[in-house]
Amino acid sequence: MGKQREFYDEQAAAGKLGFPIAAWRWAAASGLVPPADAGPGQWSRSVVDAVDAEGVRAALVGPMCAGQAADRLTEALGEPLPRCRPRVTAAAVGHLVKADLLVWLGGDAACPDVHPDQVAALARRRDLPALLDRHVPLGPDQVAVRLGVRRVDFDQVVRLGWTSPISSVTIDYKSHGGLTKVRLYSGVDLALLPVLRPGVDWEALRTVAAGRRSPLAGLATVAPGRDVVLLAEVARIARVGRAAVVNWRRRHFDFPAPVGGTDVHPEFDRSAVAAWLLDHDKIEIPS
Repeated sequence: MGKQREFYDEQAAAGKLGFPIAAWRWAAASGLVPPADAGPGQWSRSVVDAVDAEGVRAALVGPMCAGQAADRLTEALGEPLPRCRPRVTAAAVGHLVKADLLVWLGGDAACPDVHPDQVAALARRRDLPALLDRHVPLGPDQVAVRLGVRRVDFDQVVRLGWTSPISSVTIDYKSHGGLTKVRLYSGVDLALLPVLRPGVDWEALRTVAAGRRSPLAGLATVAPGRDVVLLAEVARIARVGRAAVVNWRRRHFDFPAPVGGTDVHPEFDRSAVAAWLLDHDKIEIPS
């Protein structure tokens, strides 16, 4: 008789107990089996032998593919979809798995299989739109939907230097010449754009007719490292008076230091101001 295995990874544990590896992954994530006790992703023989195999089998429902999960989360956002809210995609489900909001049960890591009960619980969360903004980056066409503007207007936003990609993904558009690199943008940054650029008439921008020149086309590009705001614009962003911002500077030692300007009219880095306002609950991420 061969020597018995003393340690099991998830595949070996599932094989020993006779159920799919997805069942073991869900059991490990939901607490049906103890945490790995023999190193990262490794369980001792005693732990595996003590697992209630029938209970683990019964706990695995599905799994649900990423496309179905995306449709369920889109439905939870409302029918019809709220304005400025793109559909949830299968790739978005992959990002929710990376954020530990869903458990990867198998399939392609970018478009994973997940547990339908966990998807249903996520769909019931009132902060689902905020979670999507926080964890799911968007491609340019999705960004245009998120902002409620035309794609050409978002292209102007990029030209102006108001936002920049955080990553990219290569997609095989077989009907359009093969592999294409698509830039991805932060959902939080995009949700905050109308807040941080109060000088733009966003409602008017959202109603520009197709074929018309973008109202943003005539604006000057932000020079690298020179996206700055004066105290008056900080007040407009936070929807308070200028005196309130002056008091914040006096009372809070961590208020961003000026990066230019004069003592009377100091200039502050816009992104630093935005981070401070968020950290101190002076503004919220619109969802």
